[in-house]
Amino acid sequence: MSLNKNNFCIYFSLFIVGLSFSQEAKEIAKDSVLPEKLEEVVITGQYNPQSIKKSVHNVIVINRKQIDQQAANNLADLLNFNLNLTIIPNSQTGKSTISFFGLDAQYFNILIDNVPLVSDNGLGNNIDLTQINLDDVERIEIVEGSMGVEYGANSVSGVINIITKKSINENWKIQTYVQEETVSDEYEWFDKGRHIQSINIAHNISDTWFTKIGFNRNDFAGFFNNRQGRDYYQNDGLRGYEWLPKHQIVTNALINYKAKNFRLFYKLEYFNERLNYYDAAVRANIDTETQTSNPSATDRIFKTNRWLNNLNIDGHLNSGANYSIALSYQQQKRNLNEFNYFILLQERSNETDDTYQSSKVLFSKGTIGNLVKSDFYNFQLGYEARYIEGFDTQASGEVTQEDKTNTQSNIALFGSSELKLSKNLSLRPGIRYEHNSQFDSKLTGSISARYLMPNNFELRGNIGTSYRVPNFEELYYYFVDSNHDVQGNENLNPEHGFSAFVNLKKRSWFDDIALINNLKLSYINVSDRIDLAIVNTTPLQYQYINIDNFKLVGITLDNSLKTNRFSFNLGATLQGISRINEDEVHGEDDYLYNFQINTSASYVHKKWNTSFSILLKYNGEQQNYVATDTDENGNSLFSKATTDAYSWLDASVKKSFFDNTIDLTLGARNLLDVTNVNVSNATSGGTHASNNSSLLLGYGRSYFLKLLYNLNF
Repeated sequence: MSLNKNNFCIYFSLFIVGLSFSQEAKEIAKDSVLPEKLEEVVITGQYNPQSIKKSVHNVIVINRKQIDQQAANNLADLLNFNLNLTIIPNSQTGKSTISFFGLDAQYFNILIDNVPLVSDNGLGNNIDLTQINLDDVERIEIVEGSMGVEYGANSVSGVINIITKKSINENWKIQTYVQEETVSDEYEWFDKGRHIQSINIAHNISDTWFTKIGFNRNDFAGFFNNRQGRDYYQNDGLRGYEWLPKHQIVTNALINYKAKNFRLFYKLEYFNERLNYYDAAVRANIDTETQTSNPSATDRIFKTNRWLNNLNIDGHLNSGANYSIALSYQQQKRNLNEFNYFILLQERSNETDDTYQSSKVLFSKGTIGNLVKSDFYNFQLGYEARYIEGFDTQASGEVTQEDKTNTQSNIALFGSSELKLSKNLSLRPGIRYEHNSQFDSKLTGSISARYLMPNNFELRGNIGTSYRVPNFEELYYYFVDSNHDVQGNENLNPEHGFSAFVNLKKRSWFDDIALINNLKLSYINVSDRIDLAIVNTTPLQYQYINIDNFKLVGITLDNSLKTNRFSFNLGATLQGISRINEDEVHGEDDYLYNFQINTSASYVHKKWNTSFSILLKYNGEQQNYVATDTDENGNSLFSKATTDAYSWLDASVKKSFFDNTIDLTLGARNLLDVTNVNVSNATSGGTHASNNSSLLLGYGRSYFLKLLYNLNF
């Protein structure tokens, strides 16, 4: 991406915003409902559901309106425009994960109704975002900073809590939609592009019972990008796809019972995914007697099946105390179907079909609070228990070819108290004790504070500790032959995380305009980070050990302006990241800085029953140290690798017809046509030529059309 394009996208965005704001100014006198109540109710990290203003934690909310404006089908579609958060796609595995405050997806938790979601090799962390469907989602809450007391392991940089929709205003609500998308300039009805179909049926059985069922099919036909697909038989590296085809089906059912002081909610979900891999290496298989060839390739089909059972119970006792209990059983399996595919005959041979990864999780969490009737003092006590059983033969090594099943159990007790020192000042200290069957017991703590200052200023602070447990690969990886010796380490220690966040928010009202300014300071320190290191030089052996450290400092400024019809957001963040490997003689621990800007605008034209939205995010140049050479003693020498800046720009128009019975959404993703971003590595001293490569981030400019039908009665 060139600098000119980045400037153009910013100017274009501000031009659209200016037009919208001008129109708003003309019509503002006609519609003068003051938007004073901007405070959405949040639950993540709270004793009770409460407004954002009263929350001790700073919570970012993505509501249903924002999800619909982006026509987002999964979490990867949605989160790309948030500051301090970067989506990391992988075209060959089909996965999209998150970098959150410079730490990868292993350092934060993804929850569904406060229950962590099972993934390939973890619980709540390292999840493929494309596997999380958003059809039945009411809102998404993001809490930045350590949440180790409330949510335990792997909550170093924060949590993302997905809240399921549990009620409707009508008796019956039937909602179905189709969504067609191009993949860059590739599109056909079946074999190219992205094709989504969905239906959801919800019903209020009575005043207390609500139920809903849903189905979603997402067919991503892959991205050719000059590759030639499955049936190409030349051995020139062009067979297959740049981005692998992927087919997903999500079905779910839920039931909600709500009485005066009691609520029960149960959700059942089944997820199925099929990912097709077509090998670019083609074997000619020439028959010398007949002078014919029967070209073939080794192809693979990866299948994922996941079952989720979540039960949530909460209520109030006669004494005024409230309680909540969550019970969950989740199971995920990944199967690998590998075979020799004869391309011309379209036949298979030497076919194997094995389960190479499996996870079974039992999870329970309970809290009780409001045990004392006091305006000054409140506290909450809780427990959490989890049992994980699984294996990953891909991680434990092809040499063994065995299902290496391992188990891990964890029991935690935690408590916190909230002290209202005055009407405007609240403190919440907390502590958590965890006993793990594999690692030493852990004690984590945090203290949060909220101070409501004069002139509508709000000051929040949070200091806390958390930790990350080693994943399956780090514990059990095994690849040993005559040329390699790379092994996991069952004696690894969890990584230790510490964070401090300070947030200053200002709310202002000017007639019908509400303005929120938000300044955030962040600091994260992770010690005993796990990395692959040389543990023996002769013979050469590698092993995962606790050796690295990570530090982040950051400042974020976020501003939002809202009226009845128009909203505008503009934010920027500057992050400095330092990494140090204690085993490296020439290790570099300088802070390397990255700059991000995001902006969005939406406008509702009530007469036309139409909304317009635009979203932009600029990701500045990123640097990190990589080993490029060795000294005379064999120690690594490091130089900076630089990833060029790039920007994402999306826009959409949503029009409603026939009293909101039909919604038509037309839009574009990645308007700046980002595909590959240059990565340059200039070696130190200038004695070697610089090495340039590229990082595949997207499949170019794409367009979508979504047609949704609502039937309410």
